[in-house]
Amino acid sequence: MKKVNTNNFKKTLSKFSTGITVVCVNNNNSIYGKTVNSFNSLSLNPPMVLFSLGNYSSSIKQFSKTKFLSINILSSKQKELSDNFASTSPNLENIKFLKGKNKTAIIPNCIANLECKLIDKIKKGDHIIFICKILELQSNDKLKPLVYFNSKYF
Repeated sequence: MKKVNTNNFKKTLSKFSTGITVVCVNNNNSIYGKTVNSFNSLSLNPPMVLFSLGNYSSSIKQFSKTKFLSINILSSKQKELSDNFASTSPNLENIKFLKGKNKTAIIPNCIANLECKLIDKIKKGDHIIFICKILELQSNDKLKPLVYFNSKYF
């Protein structure tokens, strides 16, 4: 075993494969999105999920004040979207968002999309955990997921 430090911690956790999501909020007709791989199922009844964002995130204020959001689970064909939303100033010009029932910004052609209501936020360490109730969902069985492992896409 190694001593725990930031580099060892990040390297060790990079060995855990994750899917990639883009979480979007639509505040006053301004869309904000972030690439998130810290996404998890929380409850079946009621259906809930969680994700976390760093306190230092460029759009943390927008996510913290929203009531509704979308979680878009990316397909293997959407690596460029993941890279785009991982930047501090993502380019939204070429994205034709669909509008969810609660005015959320849905990214088309994903492996799955969730429209959620934000029901709680918990600050732990240097992140905020967002707990969301799923209101609407859809999935596409014909697509393959975008997977992140060992700091690389697959």
